[in-house]
Amino acid sequence: MAYWYKMHTTLIFDNLWPKIIHPSIRRGQSFLLDHTSTRIPLIIIYADLVGSTNMSMTIPVDNLVTIIRAFTHQISHVVDNYGGYVLKYVGDAVISFFPSHVNKNKYSASNMSVECGKSMIKAIKDEINIIFKRYGYPELFTKIGIDAGENAIVQYGYEEVAPIDILGYSMNIAAKITSLTGANKVSIGDNVYKSLGSELQREFHELPISDYRWKYISYGIDKSYEVYTLNP
Repeated sequence: MAYWYKMHTTLIFDNLWPKIIHPSIRRGQSFLLDHTSTRIPLIIIYADLVGSTNMSMTIPVDNLVTIIRAFTHQISHVVDNYGGYVLKYVGDAVISFFPSHVNKNKYSASNMSVECGKSMIKAIKDEINIIFKRYGYPELFTKIGIDAGENAIVQYGYEEVAPIDILGYSMNIAAKITSLTGANKVSIGDNVYKSLGSELQREFHELPISDYRWKYISYGIDKSYEVYTLNP
């Protein structure tokens, strides 16, 4: 019986997680289509799978594909549940966003994005890892980077189905914040931190970063852009 499960693990996982990846991206693209060639304020969330490079070199490719599929599905599901949008999948990362201009309530959008990031970590720990452990898969860890700012919405082509992307300072900063974040942690830029409610702010502390690793400055002032990470 154990041998049968080992040989059919991929099939089992494919049945456990519905194939909703492409609908998640279509939903995000549909939102952005209404804003192409404009600039809009967005909150960007990077969810990165920790240790995927090592896994790509040490585990069978079928197992790696199963891990990536499970991870991207679970993260996408959390984003959808919080009312956010999936932008795209980049290797082992899921990039999503929350619009902060729709209801003019930046406070609400910032709080929602942080709670979404915390729920991403919880979903991997409490759902994916429990199932993976049963079938001998490695434990997964993720790290989340979030930043907010005005971004340009660019469509690569003139047809309605041409892919749409987001370009902006906050996209770059969110990616860099993620690279500096520890496993199973959420880190946020100062723009997000200042927009949080006081209760959520107390859950974070400033992340000390050496100058050689961090060159970003606050927009409009010659001051290092501050980053905050969840308390232990």
